[in-house]
Amino acid sequence: MKDTNKHQGLRNQLAKQLEEKGITDKNVLEAIKKIPRHLFLNSSFEDFAYQDKAFPIGAGQTISQPYTVAFQSQLLDVKKDDKILEIGTGSGYQTAVLCLLGAKVYSVERQNELFKTTSLLLPKLGIRPKHLSFGDGYKGLPNHAPFDSIIVTAGAPIIPKPLMAQLKIGGKLVIPVGDKEQIMTMLIRKNETQFEKHEFGDFKFVPLLENKN
Repeated sequence: MKDTNKHQGLRNQLAKQLEEKGITDKNVLEAIKKIPRHLFLNSSFEDFAYQDKAFPIGAGQTISQPYTVAFQSQLLDVKKDDKILEIGTGSGYQTAVLCLLGAKVYSVERQNELFKTTSLLLPKLGIRPKHLSFGDGYKGLPNHAPFDSIIVTAGAPIIPKPLMAQLKIGGKLVIPVGDKEQIMTMLIRKNETQFEKHEFGDFKFVPLLENKN
């Protein structure tokens, strides 16, 4: 598990690229500079780890494009000790970014193979989410709710109601909504029953599947 000066140089370049694409949150850019993304990928992809692209990670899933990770993280506007629910742990890269931003991360993954791999990898990198669990992301984690923010890292045809219910008043839910192409959507909970909706253009994600464990 080597992380070299060369890797660091590539991360600095990647952060610069993301800044040029419109990422303005300095804390997010710093996290991108610090996290060894190559260690979250199959070693055959190591040479491409710092390109702004998504890559397969097994179980039919992908590690999101760094721009997407940075964009979603920036939308959350993470404050230290924010309690954040992440749906779709995947490789753990987005989890690592949120942890570095100072969040208390609760993450759910429905692919057992990925859940096991990532549960072992994160502690080796010194990244300690509050809670990692294997299960159906559509249901969220009602026992740990409410959350300051919820981030969904898979495309959802609709916004799952249980996730809306687990958000604090004033909290944000960031989720890509749509079937083949998704629109990045942010809901802000205004009170018990009302949400304010914002949309941020098209993104492509693997699908969020319900009841598939």
